[in-house]
Amino acid sequence: MHTREEKKEAFGRLLDIMDELRIKCPWDAKQTNESLRTNTIEEVYELCEAIIKNDDNEIKKELGDVLLHAVFYCKIGEEKDAFDIVDVCNTLCDKLIYRHPHVFGDDASKTAGEVEKSWEQLKLKEKGGNKTVLEGVPASLPSIAKAHRIQDKARNAGFDWEKKEDVWEKVSEEFNELKDEITNMDADKMEAEFGDVFFSLINAARLYKVNPDNALERTNQKFIHRFNYIEQKAREDGKNLKDMTLGEMDALWNEAKKSE
Repeated sequence: MHTREEKKEAFGRLLDIMDELRIKCPWDAKQTNESLRTNTIEEVYELCEAIIKNDDNEIKKELGDVLLHAVFYCKIGEEKDAFDIVDVCNTLCDKLIYRHPHVFGDDASKTAGEVEKSWEQLKLKEKGGNKTVLEGVPASLPSIAKAHRIQDKARNAGFDWEKKEDVWEKVSEEFNELKDEITNMDADKMEAEFGDVFFSLINAARLYKVNPDNALERTNQKFIHRFNYIEQKAREDGKNLKDMTLGEMDALWNEAKKSE
């Protein structure tokens, strides 16, 4: 691994390149916070995909793209005389020190759970921080991640199941309410009850230390693999998927399942 001086040199090189691109590259020169925002979201999702694949080389490359965007926003802030990379780093460092009194102060928190609870309480206390427990959950988060974050924050405030096993009664209750609305064929209430079922299952996943987004993505990838297998075998046999029976597709699905 590299030395601290090599790390500083590499980061300085990145800042120098960003300065030059902003002046000499027509595309880089015209970018704004607003024009970069969508690309930033894409880069973060690409990083997430690399993490899911556990591909260190791809993680390295995608982290570079995310870092580029962070430096880009700092450069734009500097040009507006609003802030620069130093302000961003110092603000982050100050926040980390404040929120880790068990490291930089005399707080007695020792376990990860105690640290999480302390973190949320400190966020409520700090100047310009969250005024309510759930205020810090970004509105733009994808729904599964948002539900998990909401539940996690509520837990840190002491609102949680006493025994994790009790959550299954809630899951069953929500599922039964969904079945009732399906019977009644009330579209609006069905949607609401589907949401309650999802929320309760995400809560169960959290209690059992399973990341629901990761779990669903594993199933997505599994489905893609099996369905691609069906499509490939159909092509090899000169068949069109639309002309195949469900039984034929099920047989190929099971073949793909056995090959995993």
